[in-house]
Amino acid sequence: MFRFFENLVNPFAAFREDTPPGHYWPYIKSQLGNFRRILPFMALTGMFVAITETAIIAYSGRVVDLLDTGQAEFWAAHGWELALAALFILLLRPLIIGLNSLFLENVLVSNMQDQVRWRAHKHLLGQSMSFFQNDFAGRLSNRVMQLGPAVEDSVFMAFEALWFSATYVIAAAFIVSQMDPVLAIPLVLWVVGFVWYTLFISQRVGAASEKWSDARSLVTGRIVDAYANVETVKLFGQGNAEEVYVGSAMRRHRARLQRFLRLMTEMAVGQNLLNGLLIAGMLGPAVWLWSIGRVTVGDVAAASALTLRLNGMSGWLMWVAIRMFEHAGVIREGLRSISVDHAVVDTPGAPALVVREGAIRFDDLSHHYGKGQGGLDHVTLDIPAGQKVGLVGRSGAGKSSLVNLLLRFRDAKGGRILIDGQDVSQVTQDSLRRSIGMVTQDSSLLHRSVRANILYGRPDATEAQMVEAARRAEADGFIRTLADPKGRTGYNAQVGERGVKLSGGQRQRIAIARVMLKDAPILVLDEATSALDSEVEAAIQETLYGMMEGKTVIAIAHRLSTIAAMDRIVVMDDGRIAEDGTHEELLALGGTYAGLWARQSGGFLGG
Repeated sequence: MFRFFENLVNPFAAFREDTPPGHYWPYIKSQLGNFRRILPFMALTGMFVAITETAIIAYSGRVVDLLDTGQAEFWAAHGWELALAALFILLLRPLIIGLNSLFLENVLVSNMQDQVRWRAHKHLLGQSMSFFQNDFAGRLSNRVMQLGPAVEDSVFMAFEALWFSATYVIAAAFIVSQMDPVLAIPLVLWVVGFVWYTLFISQRVGAASEKWSDARSLVTGRIVDAYANVETVKLFGQGNAEEVYVGSAMRRHRARLQRFLRLMTEMAVGQNLLNGLLIAGMLGPAVWLWSIGRVTVGDVAAASALTLRLNGMSGWLMWVAIRMFEHAGVIREGLRSISVDHAVVDTPGAPALVVREGAIRFDDLSHHYGKGQGGLDHVTLDIPAGQKVGLVGRSGAGKSSLVNLLLRFRDAKGGRILIDGQDVSQVTQDSLRRSIGMVTQDSSLLHRSVRANILYGRPDATEAQMVEAARRAEADGFIRTLADPKGRTGYNAQVGERGVKLSGGQRQRIAIARVMLKDAPILVLDEATSALDSEVEAAIQETLYGMMEGKTVIAIAHRLSTIAAMDRIVVMDDGRIAEDGTHEELLALGGTYAGLWARQSGGFLGG
């Protein structure tokens, strides 16, 4: 039975992948779309629960009046009625409450959190590299994780508390008006005052909650940043500076939390004042009406029970309203990151890239990162299929910009890039990146096993193909000696966050094995062997040259000796192509490249 209700909604079902709405109510509505068939049942069962509760209290007043009929004839006259009431309380009431709980707990709660997080995560994964470079990974993940419970709890409380309470109050007003219309007046006045005060203070709480949530995310982001870069913190002896950096965020968090808690105290005082008015406003008139014979003792008892129940509910209701406004603050804060349009998107109906030969053309390419200068400036470069091109230049010359635009991590502001005549901006991003294998200078690994990291290059590869790629990358030997704290060894050993449990050279060799296994027709090497010692580099250099066979290759290097044997070397300077030719031709030219070569020290690019 539970599984049936749990599976009424699939939180991972396909959905329209637009940018999530940036405002509270439209966002909540977008998340409820997948639950639209279930919402009427949640509302109906919740309404029946509330009516049942008020009916029981009203009937208790009737029982008090029935007791006046005398002991001798009480059971004979009312036994069957009381038996039916008992059956209702023992059987039907639990059934209604249980059904309502199944819809709220097993349908809504068990699915909504994961749906919200899944959709938010899926949207963030489609963001450009610059989006992630401009924010803390910890803050982004914190916002995704907080968003799920905030949305789920808001919807849950809307049905479990607000809808239930609204139905309860309407039923209570109907019951007391049947006793005497005068009794309904103080109840209605109390409801108006309670709603006004709750909205008044809740809006202030919502604003304070948003600031508190923002401060909490900042603390999380700074703490995660320190932990993720703990080696740098320790190398530079900056533990005290990190304490100050995080401490300042925590002090801001404390101040905003205190503002929030002041409002909680203010709310408690106001709520109890309103509750006192309710008790006095209901019980006083009820006793007076009894004294003049307009209502019975049972009516007074029922009105008292309804009043005390509302008195107990009011604190719960105000807490619910505060929580909902608090959640609204969390949601609005989260939407600052979630409701952001993708900077790089596939054109509608974009086909997959088909690489037949691997020819690349950069056609009048310009990109200045939103500034007036820097980046690339009208670069035109043809790389025939199968050619190996070395890319040289000082830092900031535009080498990485060229590669980032080729991979479409950003969209160029001018010009275009063609692969076998296909504009990369008109094909799908996934197909483009599947066609390019890249080894970077600092290849981070996923916090998974060595096997999972290598197979990331080609998930459908066999075990033998995976091991062969590791062997060719000179990684198989050290991989077989690995062991993690949980006793997993070899290819099953976990590498830690970003591969922190491995040396830089070991991480690089696993990254190279991953790209070897991928076997893409276009290969980009960005200082691919810079983290390796000379002996391992010499062994891998031959493997890399073998991996280049039949591929179009772009190799960025500061160590010019690693690219001297390339078919062609392109020298970049200030976002433009300064020189283009073979190693020998550029040396004979006596220009920028020759000067760089002459100024090398130990094989590295000089000043």
